[in-house]
Amino acid sequence: MSRNHHYRTLHTRDYLYRLAFCVISVTILVLGMPTEQKIGHDYKLGEPWDDSPVIATDSFRIWKSDETLARERDSLLQFYEPYFEINQSVQDEQIAAFKEDFKMNHPDVPEHYMKHIQEKLAEIYRRGVMEVSDYDEMKEEEVQYVRLYAENEAIGCPLQNLFTPKTAYEFVMDEKDTLHYALFHLQHLDLTRFISSNLRFDIEKSQQQRQELNDYLIPYIGRVKVGEKIVDRGQIVDEYTYNVLNSLEKHQQERSKTTAERLSRLGGRILYASIMSLFLLLYFQQFRNDYLERLRTVVFVTCLYLIFPLITYALVQHKLMNVLVIPYCILPIFVRIFLDSRTAFVTHIITLFTCAIALSNPFEFLVIQAFAGLTASYSLRQLTQRSDLFTTVVLVIISTYATHFCLDLIDGLFFEGKAIEVWDYIYLGIAGILSTISYLLIFAIERLFGFTSNVTLVELSNINNQILRRLSEEAPGTFQHTMQVANLAAEVANHIGAKSQLVRTGALYHDIGKLENPVFFTENQTGVNPHEGLSLEESAQIIIGHVRDGLRLAEKHKLPKVIMDFICTHHGKSMAKYFYISYKNQFPDKEIDETLFTYPGPNPATTEQAILMMADGVEAASRSLPSYTEESISALVDKIIDGQIREGYFNQCPITFLDIQAAKEVFKSKLKTIYHTRISYPELKPAAEEAPKKKKRKLKF
Repeated sequence: MSRNHHYRTLHTRDYLYRLAFCVISVTILVLGMPTEQKIGHDYKLGEPWDDSPVIATDSFRIWKSDETLARERDSLLQFYEPYFEINQSVQDEQIAAFKEDFKMNHPDVPEHYMKHIQEKLAEIYRRGVMEVSDYDEMKEEEVQYVRLYAENEAIGCPLQNLFTPKTAYEFVMDEKDTLHYALFHLQHLDLTRFISSNLRFDIEKSQQQRQELNDYLIPYIGRVKVGEKIVDRGQIVDEYTYNVLNSLEKHQQERSKTTAERLSRLGGRILYASIMSLFLLLYFQQFRNDYLERLRTVVFVTCLYLIFPLITYALVQHKLMNVLVIPYCILPIFVRIFLDSRTAFVTHIITLFTCAIALSNPFEFLVIQAFAGLTASYSLRQLTQRSDLFTTVVLVIISTYATHFCLDLIDGLFFEGKAIEVWDYIYLGIAGILSTISYLLIFAIERLFGFTSNVTLVELSNINNQILRRLSEEAPGTFQHTMQVANLAAEVANHIGAKSQLVRTGALYHDIGKLENPVFFTENQTGVNPHEGLSLEESAQIIIGHVRDGLRLAEKHKLPKVIMDFICTHHGKSMAKYFYISYKNQFPDKEIDETLFTYPGPNPATTEQAILMMADGVEAASRSLPSYTEESISALVDKIIDGQIREGYFNQCPITFLDIQAAKEVFKSKLKTIYHTRISYPELKPAAEEAPKKKKRKLKF
C-alpha cells in the first residue's frame, strides 16, 4: 500500500465531488464519440485492402463521391437563371417626379434637357435596375443570365445588361456631345434622386428553378446486389471501389437511423464512457485517494484523460489521419513526472481503452500503445535534464517498432502476399518525435496546475541563483549549514525511497529568511553577539522571524509553493528552547506567553518535510558537540529525533517508524564520516638528531 494512501470518512460533499468528476467526463466523452458506424476497417484510396474480403449482405446504391457531385452541380449552375420581378410603377413615378422637379426648380436649364433625361430614365428602367447587394450576389454565384418577369410574361436577360443605381447614374451622365448637354447642367439636376431599383429578387421562383436543375442530377452510378463481392484481400482500393465502400457505410448508417437503434447506441456509448471513468475513479479511491483531495491533481488527470480520446475521436470522425501519429506516451510521461509511475500506467491504459471504442481494429492499437506507455513509465525514472526525455523517446520508438513488427510476423508477414505497412512505422516515428514537445509543455503545466518538476528543482538547486549566491556572501555560516543539511536529507531520501531532489532543493532554501538578520544567528557570528543587548523575548522573535522572512523572500523571488512549504515546516510548531528555558530560569514565578517562543508552523505534512526537519535539527546540534565519537554522535541523533517524535511533529505526515530508524542510521553514518578524527602526520626531525648510519657490510662472493 502506498505511504500516501489513507482512508478517511467520506462526507456528502466528497461523494458529490466524485460524482461530478464522473458526470463531466462521461458527458464530454459521449459528445465527442464518433456516431458513424464503421464497416470494420480503415481504408484509403490507392492502398491495398489487407483485411478479409467484403461481401454485400444487402442490396444498395453506389453513390457518387462528394467531389463528383460538386463538379456536376457546378456544371448545371450555368443553366441557373434566378427570377426578378419588374416593378412597372417605379418608372412612371420617377419620370413624373423628374418632370415636376425640372419645371419648378430648374428654369435656367434648357427645355430640351428634360426630354433627353426622360428618355435616359426610360431606357435604364426598361433594361432594369437591380439592388447592389443582389447584383453582387449574382456575380459571386457566377450567374450569366437572369429572368425578368411582369405579370405572366418572363424574358431572359444577360446579367451584364442590367444596371445598379450607380451604373445607371453613370449611364445617364455619360454624354459625349457636350455642345448640346453640358455636364454642369446635368450635375445641377441631381439625378440620383430619380434612380432606384425596379427589380425585386423572387426567392421562391429562383429556388424552384434551382431545384428543377438539381432534379436533373443523378447522385448514384449503379447498384450492388446481395452476395456481390465488394473488395478482396490485397486488392488496390481504386476510385470505384472507394465509392462502393463509402456507399456501404452510408447504407449501414441509414439502417441504424431508427429511434430504438439510435437510443441503443447512445446508451452503449454512455455506459462504456461511464465504466472507463468509474475505473479511473476507483483506482484513485483504492490506491491514491490523497490525490482526490487535491483539486489541481484531479483537474490535471481529468484533462489528460479527456484530451487524447477527443483528439482520437476527431481524427476518426473526419478521417483526417491515422491515429498512430498521436503521441499517446505524452500522457504517462506527464503523470510520471508530476505524480507517480503506477498512476501513470493505470491512467494510460484506461485512456487507451477509452480511445479504442472509436477504432475498427483496436487490438493492434492497444498492444502497441500499451507497450509504449510501459516503456515511458519504466525508462523515465527522473527527469532532471533534457537527455533523460530524449532517451525515453528513443526507447518508446524502438518498443513500438518492435511490437508492431511482432504483430506483423504473427499476422503472416512475408507470406500470403502481405508486406510491411511502411506508413504505420512512419506514423509511429512521427508520434515518438512529437513526444519531445512534452519537455516544452512541462513549464506550462507547472504554471497552470501549480506542480514542480525535477527539471525546475534542479535549476533551483544551482548555487549561482541570485538568492543562494546572496546567502553564500552575506551569511556564509548559514550557507554551509544548508549545504550540509541538503546532503544529509538527500541521502536519507534516497535510502527510504522519498523524493531526494525535492528535499535537497527544499533544504537549500529552508533558511533563506536568515538573510534579513544574519548576525543574530551563531553560525554567522565572529565574536560579537547582538543578542546581549536584547531581551529574551526580542531575541526569540528575531530567531523565530526567519521563517516569516523566508516566506516573504520566497514570494519575492517566485519560488514554487512546494519549496515554501519546506521553509514554514522545517521547525514546525517547535519552540526556541534556548530562549524559552533561559526565560523560565530567569523568571521562575512569572507566567510565560509561550506563543512568543513558538514557531508559527505548521508541522511537516510530507515525508520529505519530515526528513528536512530531522536533518536540520541533527546538523545544527552536531556543531555543539564537545567531542566527536561514535557514541556521542549516535546519542545526539537519537536524542534529537526521539524528541521530535515525542513532541508529535510527525503525526500529520506519512513517514513510518521504519523510515525514521533508517534515517537515524544514515545520519549517524554520515556524521561519523564528516567529523572523523584525522591522522596526525609525523614531523621531520633535524639532520643532527638523525640516528648514526650503519656501516656498510661487505658482501663476500
